[in-house]
Amino acid sequence: MASTTQPNGRPAFRDRTDAGRYLAARLEPMRSEHPVVLALPRGGVPVGAEVARVLEAPLDVIVVRKLGLPFQPELGFGAIGEGGVRLLDQGIIRRARLSEREMAEVESGERRELDRRVALYRGERPLTPVAGRTVVIVDDGLATGGTARVAVQVVRAMGAGRIVLAVPVAPPETVRELEAEADQVVSLVTPAQFVAVGPWYEDFEQTSDDDVAALLHHARAGTGAGGGGDGRPTGQSVEGSSREVVIPVDGVGLGGFLEVPPGAAGVVLFAHGSGSSRHSPRNQLTAGTLQDHGFGTLLFDLLTPGESSDRRNVFDIGLLADRLLAATEWVRQQDDVGRLPRAYFGASTGGGAALWAAADPDNDVAAVVSRGGRPDLAGAKLSSVRCPTLLIVGGADLEVLELNRGAGTRLRCPWELAVVPGATHLFEEPGAMQEVDRLAAKWFGTHLVAPGPR
Repeated sequence: MASTTQPNGRPAFRDRTDAGRYLAARLEPMRSEHPVVLALPRGGVPVGAEVARVLEAPLDVIVVRKLGLPFQPELGFGAIGEGGVRLLDQGIIRRARLSEREMAEVESGERRELDRRVALYRGERPLTPVAGRTVVIVDDGLATGGTARVAVQVVRAMGAGRIVLAVPVAPPETVRELEAEADQVVSLVTPAQFVAVGPWYEDFEQTSDDDVAALLHHARAGTGAGGGGDGRPTGQSVEGSSREVVIPVDGVGLGGFLEVPPGAAGVVLFAHGSGSSRHSPRNQLTAGTLQDHGFGTLLFDLLTPGESSDRRNVFDIGLLADRLLAATEWVRQQDDVGRLPRAYFGASTGGGAALWAAADPDNDVAAVVSRGGRPDLAGAKLSSVRCPTLLIVGGADLEVLELNRGAGTRLRCPWELAVVPGATHLFEEPGAMQEVDRLAAKWFGTHLVAPGPR
């Protein structure tokens, strides 16, 4: 168990993916055990995706629910898991004098919520078998460890051969308590002064249900049990072309994922928002949907890690647009996709970059979709955009909604504004991202046609 201090009062990890990489490096010797990685949703899934990639292991979620006393829900008298697993603490039940009816009512409600989450994350697919295998349970951090303790107990009841609980950060007392439950507990950081998990991350943005579903989807699509740096496949997939790429531009190499389903109707290049990258779970989710509709996708980094550290670059829309144009030309030169029509999907500041690039007189991009974008950042370039453009904005994202309306009046191309009712800037509300993906797929299906002469 590693124990470090927080250097200079700064967070130990940039985000969950960064934490997952460090945790994966610590667990790498376990690869020979051919483990199963089970992540606790939701925050544990981005961490677990990195661990699964390095261990070349299948990634799945472990969904558990605590059974709380009716009059004191924070105190559990048991827990339930998938496959009908049911654990009861008879001592608490006796002391609380719980009746069978009271226990049944609590369990019924928790079972419904458990089933709802399983269906949301995994659909009809069953849990990855764990009987007799080494299981690595991953979360983004522990405070009291209550949920992790339940997860260990449930996986134990499922017949796991060995259980390793692995997290980026946890207080020493919680680690000691959980060492009595799991066969091994790994925590990269064990601070004596611990208040909460969040302060140990620079970016502790909430992981949404859509993010979880996207990461699981791409982990399952991998050729091996693991996948790419965020659960994405590497190398050639079973069906179609799927590969990691490096796009040379301005003397640097921009990493990316190019995925092309058989018979693809076109290629959609993604321009991510400020502070994001090709690992964006939301863009991965949209890319997966577009692939299901027969479109190839290119998710790539607009900036190198060193460039991203300078916030001036992050908001340099002209620079980002130039990078997008360079990636577009790179796609044109590829043997497998060079003749396919191309389109842009931009998010946040990437929406402005996509429209700026689309306005280039030598660009033959066929369509643009902007999700929660900042088309206003394209400025005077807006009037030169020629391809059909769809602006998708959340109904509750009022400031950005007004910016999109204003930008739309400056467009001279066919354009539409689609408002997702009740959605905020990140479209985290239930069903919001699914609506975004539906709108994007429909727009590209209508407008992504072969380009004319350059």
